[in-house]
Amino acid sequence: MGGFLRDSLLGGEIADFRGASGPRDMDIAVPPTVASVEELGRELAGHLGGVCQPHNLARGVYQVIVPPPSEGVGCDEGPLVVDLVRYHDTINEDMDRRDFAVNAMALPLDHPALLDDDPDEWPIPAAQWANDLVDPFGGRQDVYRKQIRTVNDEVFRLDPGRLLRGPRLAGQLRFMLAPETARQIRRDALQLEKVAPERVRDEFMLILAGEGARGQLEVLDRLDLLCRIIPEMELTRGVAQPSAHYWDVWNHNLHTVEYAELITRGHQNSAIYSLAPWNEEVEAYFAEEVGDGFTRRTVLKLAGLLHDIAKPQTKGPDKTGRIRFLGHSELGAEMVTERLTRLRFSARIVSMVARMVEHHLRPSQLRHGDEDPTPRAVHRYYRDVSDVAIDTIYLAMADYLAAKGPEIVADRWASHARMLGNLLHAGREQAPAEGARRLVTGHDLMQRLNLPPGPQIGRLLEQIDEARAAGEISTREEALALADGLK
Repeated sequence: MGGFLRDSLLGGEIADFRGASGPRDMDIAVPPTVASVEELGRELAGHLGGVCQPHNLARGVYQVIVPPPSEGVGCDEGPLVVDLVRYHDTINEDMDRRDFAVNAMALPLDHPALLDDDPDEWPIPAAQWANDLVDPFGGRQDVYRKQIRTVNDEVFRLDPGRLLRGPRLAGQLRFMLAPETARQIRRDALQLEKVAPERVRDEFMLILAGEGARGQLEVLDRLDLLCRIIPEMELTRGVAQPSAHYWDVWNHNLHTVEYAELITRGHQNSAIYSLAPWNEEVEAYFAEEVGDGFTRRTVLKLAGLLHDIAKPQTKGPDKTGRIRFLGHSELGAEMVTERLTRLRFSARIVSMVARMVEHHLRPSQLRHGDEDPTPRAVHRYYRDVSDVAIDTIYLAMADYLAAKGPEIVADRWASHARMLGNLLHAGREQAPAEGARRLVTGHDLMQRLNLPPGPQIGRLLEQIDEARAAGEISTREEALALADGLK
């Protein structure tokens, strides 16, 4: 066919597509002599047992996705994903249109290193193919230097979406941005407004999803990108907080991302993180995809970044002269809803983050002195916060740690973490068994108490549910008697 394998040489060796968990990606540049990239993709999909679908019609990219085998070797791996795109004229001219030097390398598909179905060594050592590598911009040397460098001065103006792709690649690979590339990003940062919101959303969330997200957010800020994604962040910079907080609002939000990441990484043999409830069930919970391809863990970090977004607008003295941020949770939920909607997040994620922001103080406020929350308070919390009740408890932990910073007092943190752990346990204890029915229905109440349909029925049912959760009633007759006394 005369095509080339691209983008798959990071690390200095031909990537082991068969050995890594998660998706395995290949990028194939198809020569102009091929009549139809789509037909080639369908032929390849048929040969490999996958499917071919359009990926970026504007650029003529088709994607072949091959699922892993259901059993045997390779069954734990992700799908094989092959991107097919036509290059024009010569492969060197195609390389000129790439973004970064580490992505501007290619190897002919008919090279012996790629034709060997069962090489003795895999990944294939560079000595077997390095002399035949198409590498016009020194990408292989950049790999060894661990740097991301643009192929020319127009990279970001030609495609402003690359402004986020560069820092994201650097973060994922633990590379650095070349100084000149960083200067180009800052110079062209204004171009980010031309990028489709969906693309900004995806690149930003991939950055949040990685380890060390706080550091990556700080890089975005130095590149003049972070506040172009979330303009509301700018007002939080330098906003002082009462002495209970170690950092100003800006840094508190960034450190909440850091602690949200750390408390959802497990105990780590740490005196701090071993106090956060963690087991296989919780780990699976935060690994769940909840929308737009993002996990609960990543969405929690997003909520951590935004949870105090409205503090600048609500800062002021209360009646005693103490500086407070009254109403910042409620206003923050409104601001988050507007910003995430503009970034084209799914309705579910917008709702999840908004509810976490609105209720992020609530888990810590349920405690009265040294007493744990009452069963009724626990019931109301889980009722109101619904499917992010657990997430919000972990946000409250991250918020506490980010408030105290290096001045954290071990005993106080232990007490706080124990209370939040008890709230998690109480929620599990109160949760009705799957398929469990209410003690009474609205029809039961209307018939027994001679009540008309209306809001009163809903209120009575909720009060019955609350009393049941608190262990005060357990039978149908007790529920009806309670309703009779409340009507």
